[in-house]
Amino acid sequence: MRTDDGRSEMCTMTDPDPPPSLEELDTRLRAARAREREVREGRNPDGRGSGGRSVSGLGVGMRLMTEIVVGFGVGAAIGWQLDVWLGTKPWLMLVWLVLGGIAGIMNAYRQAKGLDGTVGLGAAIDRRNERRHDGDPDDAENE
Repeated sequence: MRTDDGRSEMCTMTDPDPPPSLEELDTRLRAARAREREVREGRNPDGRGSGGRSVSGLGVGMRLMTEIVVGFGVGAAIGWQLDVWLGTKPWLMLVWLVLGGIAGIMNAYRQAKGLDGTVGLGAAIDRRNERRHDGDPDDAENE
């Protein structure tokens, strides 16, 4: 390091605290993963749902209703656009309205059952990463 007058000065490390041991770091990491898993599965001990928000019946009901309404709305919009483009009024709008409604109802059902975070590609990748970090020997054979 250079001083104001341009001379070189030797720097020494005088940190009184030693770095934490790897065992301590591993213990803290496992505890954090366990807390994250509890929050993700809805078993948070302070009575809050995922993301630390308080879960109320009205909030859950509004979210479920929004899932259904948006499903029908998006399906109807896609069908209407296809009908305008292809000149098949009203058949594609009816088909896509039904498909959008089914998708909205399935999303609401998944949310109500608590499956929204446990299905799909993201959940499969999370499970594989957890097995890899926990040292599962069966996972090493599959790679």
